[in-house]
Amino acid sequence: MSRSRFRSTALAGAAALAVAGLLASCSGGGSPAAGQDAGDPVYGGTLVYLEHQPPSCLYLPAAGFYPNGGVLNQLTDKLTWQDPKTLKVEPWVAKSWEVNADATEYTFHLRDGVTFSDGSPLDAETVAANYDVYGLGNKDLKLPVAEFVNNYERSEVVDKDTVKFHFDKPSPGFLQGTSVIGAGLVSKKTISLPYEEQCQLKNVVGSGPFTVANQVVDKEIELVAREDYDWAPPSFAHQGRAYLDRIKIIVTPEDSVRVGALTSGQADYVRYVQAYDEATVTSAGHRIYAEPTRGVNNGLYLRPANSILQDINVRKALQAGTNAKEVVETLFTGSYPVATSVLSHLAEGYTDLSAQLAYDPDRANALLDQAGWVRGGDGIREKGGRKLELSVFVSGPQPLSKQTLELVAQQWTRIGVRLDVRPADSGTQAVDIKNAERTAIMHSMVGRADQDVIKSHFHTKNRDVLLSNDPKLDRLLEEQSALVDENARNAKVVEIQRYVIEQGYAIPLFEEPQVYGAAPYVHGVGFEAVARPSFYDVWLSKKDR
Repeated sequence: MSRSRFRSTALAGAAALAVAGLLASCSGGGSPAAGQDAGDPVYGGTLVYLEHQPPSCLYLPAAGFYPNGGVLNQLTDKLTWQDPKTLKVEPWVAKSWEVNADATEYTFHLRDGVTFSDGSPLDAETVAANYDVYGLGNKDLKLPVAEFVNNYERSEVVDKDTVKFHFDKPSPGFLQGTSVIGAGLVSKKTISLPYEEQCQLKNVVGSGPFTVANQVVDKEIELVAREDYDWAPPSFAHQGRAYLDRIKIIVTPEDSVRVGALTSGQADYVRYVQAYDEATVTSAGHRIYAEPTRGVNNGLYLRPANSILQDINVRKALQAGTNAKEVVETLFTGSYPVATSVLSHLAEGYTDLSAQLAYDPDRANALLDQAGWVRGGDGIREKGGRKLELSVFVSGPQPLSKQTLELVAQQWTRIGVRLDVRPADSGTQAVDIKNAERTAIMHSMVGRADQDVIKSHFHTKNRDVLLSNDPKLDRLLEEQSALVDENARNAKVVEIQRYVIEQGYAIPLFEEPQVYGAAPYVHGVGFEAVARPSFYDVWLSKKDR
């Protein structure tokens, strides 16, 4: 489809959306030119924010899904704040802390006067209750452990403003973990609910700058500013209540509708601007924010338990037969750097493995020959009467996943491999995706600005994207998560990246950003360290809401 056709489709989609009445009540007038000095922040107005997908379960440790984080980041506060530019961990609800020498004890001193939106205090007892669930889970309530917590033993309430956490082994990533989206603090009533109820937005009671005013499930969420909010991170210039009065989050799956609504003035701010729409947004005088996620790169993750992929030569052949540069140049923009390792170049412990990931179809063919796979009459290799066929599901959260996988499938056809790209809405996905034989490959990524992100992705007790049967990989990941010395920890992360590539477990494609578009009258746009939006500082120089 041509770019001009995309644009006309977008405008038609935006008009349809307006007719449906989703945005009509929030439409605005003229706006200043891009780059114009907006002056001092002003209070008031409603931000219309379009989200690509509806939130799923809103239990905090499950909040890594970006639509979840976009809501929960406005409703909950954390013990600490990680500056997205410096990555320094700063005070927030915790005004100070101490960590013992081997990182097995963390003591946090809390600010006075912080309350949840139901009026209950955010005190040491409540923080302890939150972290006992995040660190240990709760089988009776069906609450899983949070992946940002390692080696958790117990909490200790020292006094009403002081809480100590104990770990049975060093946990050097815990301090940064207290700043992540899944570490949002909720009231004792919320944290005591079973999983199914904590998943529901109506039950999330946080201490953040906004509260929920209304929800139409899977369609729309309306947030309202909390008038008494006065505990932003101390380093923020802005203190007190949020500038905005309200935020209207509208679930808008169609790419053309989101972009058309933005460029026509019916929406103010949108998430998930596709690469092919970036020029449309900027040519309309709007701004693109391509925010890095600083973690495990967007890529294909090969499951060694699969009967075909158990052969390392096959895995290495698929690595060599994948042209990540062609994927980026064909489908994406400069917002998506070609991957040069398992981790983003902005990640802690990153090492450049681009030489090991070079596109080399001749080597790929030689490895498959060596593995005994012979081309059949249709060009697809065979062995023992079996075709060299592998399957992968389209990943809904990943940008242009279907197109990416289809292009990789074309590349693999050249080396005699058939990749079956299965639709994301397949009724069998929930079951098949957990079976290495039926789903040989995962298309995924994960963001976190800490070394533990690599453990989150690969460890058998975390996301286990490989459905791993490799005890050495688990051991390396556990060693990394318990190293107190920063240099030693980064060196272990380098070792893990090398091991994952040497074993042919990963085919990194690109460093995945979160790409947003915003109108020029939207100011104070900000994000946490892995690109979830924060609306606390946002204000509008155009205000007719």
